Amino acid sequence: MKIKLLFTFFVLFFINMNAQNYIFGKINTEDGLELTDATVINIRTNERVFSNSDGHFMISGRTGDELRFVKAGYERVNKKVNEDNLSSSMQITLIKAATLIDEVEIKKGITGDLAIDAKNLNEQKKVQKLKNELALYISRKSDPRILAAKGGEFVQPKGEGFSVGKVKNKWDDVDLMKYLISALGEQYFIDLKIEKAYIQHFIYYVFAGGFERKNILKYGFCSDADLMRFQRAILVRISSYRAPQTQR
Repeated sequence: MKIKLLFTFFVLFFINMNAQNYIFGKINTEDGLELTDATVINIRTNERVFSNSDGHFMISGRTGDELRFVKAGYERVNKKVNEDNLSSSMQITLIKAATLIDEVEIKKGITGDLAIDAKNLNEQKKVQKLKNELALYISRKSDPRILAAKGGEFVQPKGEGFSVGKVKNKWDDVDLMKYLISALGEQYFIDLKIEKAYIQHFIYYVFAGGFERKNILKYGFCSDADLMRFQRAILVRISSYRAPQTQR
């Protein structure tokens, strides 16, 4: 009888220790404003959720788990789950991250035209090299057999057409890529199991997956809504990026 009671005690103790609970909480700024779409990560389970429009979140976890709170433009926060967090709402405050701007020696006045200003500014050699490689990749011509019409397809006859002039974008993909890394931080991608050396390559992979950025490049401005769209595009593309090359 004692053995049965002892066995029952250990079973109940084991179940209690491994029981999965839900942690509720709210994320605010240091000014007391609710933070929407902040990412909450359970480090143990790698589960990820987003805060709602009121800053509230709910994630599964248990005592001893470590939660990480991430939001573009804010310092990330790590929080250990204790018994009190399972019985009451967890209150998290994120502080805006300080943005450091590299010094640039201005040789000529800023015109607002990216193509002209880029030539006048002293750019880093690595950035210039990356732009050159990207330009070479884009300039490569496709195999004409890919674009050729198939049998029975209608082919639009060629005409002289007309030109309305070329409208220059204020940004290109390299500018957008640099902004995304600056806004999200390299650690954001490292947390997604993307090695630091492959962060830029992964961003271009997301671009190639159909991420709409026409207006971003045209006006040279990436809004918070655009940043959220990019984060959702990451979650869609990251599985195929990790798959073998033949499956991409």
